[in-house]
Amino acid sequence: MLLKSMFSAFLMYSRIPVPSVEWKEQNRRYSLCFFPVIGAVIGGMFLLWRWVCTKAGFNELMTGAVSVLISVAVTGGIHIDGFCDVTDAKASYGDTEKRLAIMKDSHIGAFAVINICMYFIIQTAMFSQTVKPETYYIISIGYVLSRALSGLTAVTFRAAKKSGSLQSFTEPAGRKITITVLAATAVLCCAGMILINAFSGILCTLAAVGTVIYYRKFAYGTFGGITGDLAGWFLQVCEMLILSTAVVCEKIA
Repeated sequence: MLLKSMFSAFLMYSRIPVPSVEWKEQNRRYSLCFFPVIGAVIGGMFLLWRWVCTKAGFNELMTGAVSVLISVAVTGGIHIDGFCDVTDAKASYGDTEKRLAIMKDSHIGAFAVINICMYFIIQTAMFSQTVKPETYYIISIGYVLSRALSGLTAVTFRAAKKSGSLQSFTEPAGRKITITVLAATAVLCCAGMILINAFSGILCTLAAVGTVIYYRKFAYGTFGGITGDLAGWFLQVCEMLILSTAVVCEKIA
C-alpha cells in the first residue's frame, strides 16, 4: 500500500516516470505523506545543477534560468497552473462562486500571464544571486518544506468545495498518520535549515510559517476554503518567499 501511495503521489504531482497504479482510494491513502519526496528530488537536482555550474563556470543568468526550469520540468507545471488560476480569480473581484468558477476555467487570463511572468523573472534573479553553498542547501530544503506544509494544510484546512483534485487525495487519507508524517517532515526541514545557518534558517522558517497564516486567511476570506488550485498557489508563494529570504540573508550576512 505504501509503495502504491508513493506512486500515486508521483503520478499526480510530478512527471517522474513511475509504475502506473489503479486510481482508487486505497492506493491514495498515504499519498500526501510522499508529497515532500518530490520536493527532495527537485532539491537534489538543484544542488546537482549548482555543482555543474561551479565546475563549468556558467554565468549567473544561465545558472538562474535553469534553476527555475528544474522545478517546472519535474512537476510539469501543475502548481504553476494553480497559481495562475488563483491569480485570475482574485483579480475578478467577484463573489465566491464566481471566483471558484474562474478557477475551473481552462483558459488563462491577462492577470495570470502578467503575474507568472513577474514570478519567473524574480525567481531567476534570486537564483542568480546565490553564491554560498549553505544558501543552496537551505533553498533545496525549501522544496521539501513547502510540500510538507502544502500537504499538511490540505488535510487540516477547510475545503471550499466538496469535490475536486484536492479532495481526491485528502478524503481517503489516513489523517492521523498523514498529519504526523507531514508535521514531522516540516519540523525536520526547519531544524535542518537552522543547523545549516541559524540566521537564514530562522528567517526562512518564519517566512514559511507566515505564508501558512496568510494562506489560511486569504483562502477562507476570498474563496471560503482551500482548493487544489489554492494549494498550488500556496506552494509557489512559499517557495518564492523561502528563496528570497535565503538570498537576502546571504547578502546581509
